[in-house]
Amino acid sequence: MPAIRLKPLSEQVIVVTGASSGIGLATAEGAAAAGARVVMTARNADALADAQARLGPNVEIVVADLAEFDAAERIAAAAVARFGRIDTWVNNAATVTIGRVYDTAIEDQRHAFDVGYWGMVNGTLAALKRLRETGGAIINVGSIESDRGVILQAQYSAMKHAVKGFTDAFRTEVEADGLPVSVTLIRPAAMHTPFPEHARNLTGHPITLPPVIYDPRLSAKAILFAAEHPRRSLSIGGTGVFGTAMAQHMPRLTDLILERFGEALQTFDKPAPADRDDNLYEPRTDAIESEQDVYVRRQSLWLEAQLHRGLALGLAGAAVVAGVGLLRRR
Repeated sequence: MPAIRLKPLSEQVIVVTGASSGIGLATAEGAAAAGARVVMTARNADALADAQARLGPNVEIVVADLAEFDAAERIAAAAVARFGRIDTWVNNAATVTIGRVYDTAIEDQRHAFDVGYWGMVNGTLAALKRLRETGGAIINVGSIESDRGVILQAQYSAMKHAVKGFTDAFRTEVEADGLPVSVTLIRPAAMHTPFPEHARNLTGHPITLPPVIYDPRLSAKAILFAAEHPRRSLSIGGTGVFGTAMAQHMPRLTDLILERFGEALQTFDKPAPADRDDNLYEPRTDAIESEQDVYVRRQSLWLEAQLHRGLALGLAGAAVVAGVGLLRRR
């Protein structure tokens, strides 16, 4: 397979889906600040226009719903028409329902898959059509829930499992064919995005995310790193990685913990507001961070260890030394 050479951000054209809020908006802002030409796409025309006004003339906006089959191709065509090419494509758009599976309408679950999974598939194929000759990066945003289903989030967990499965299989095809395209899966832990405000809430209570909750700009940092440096995957949040490892090695214990504590960690013990809109089918107010007043971790040592391999080796060495010292003391 030929070596994959990715351009500096300042020389790139980057497409970001789901770019009006959360991780997508943080990624678009970070890319623009680094000098990239950015194509932002989402359903919220007002939020996109506000971002374009703030971020400057090197930003193109495309109002599109990734649930529509031809949306990705229209976005790609608009990017090429404005900037002449695409260097990195970030599949980030998603919608979500929160509640028990048997309380969730099948059409709502299907729509969330149309956005989060099929929108990602169509975006990947539209990007590959432009990248297979010139090279570049395709970056898919999964989740720690790509590896472990979570109570009340069956639809979201299943969709993120599908994103991971597709990404891993697609990467092997690209590599087997010798294409100069990097394929990366990003796996954030709980992020302080408008996820609680945007989710279709079927629990009867206000929802939140289980701690530890991280700054979505950390996910954007990982995405923009992968746009310049080929990586198979990057995870944000050591607590999420620990939870995934526990689920893999002690699955039944993880089941019991989620059954006992999972719902309490995701809901507040009071009635949900009756007039709260979600964004499952229509956009609502967008921002990088949630409105909820919770503790937010602004750094992820686990992410830094992946971005700086020397640090990772140092941490591993320190762990070995500490372990040997502990054994000697015992």
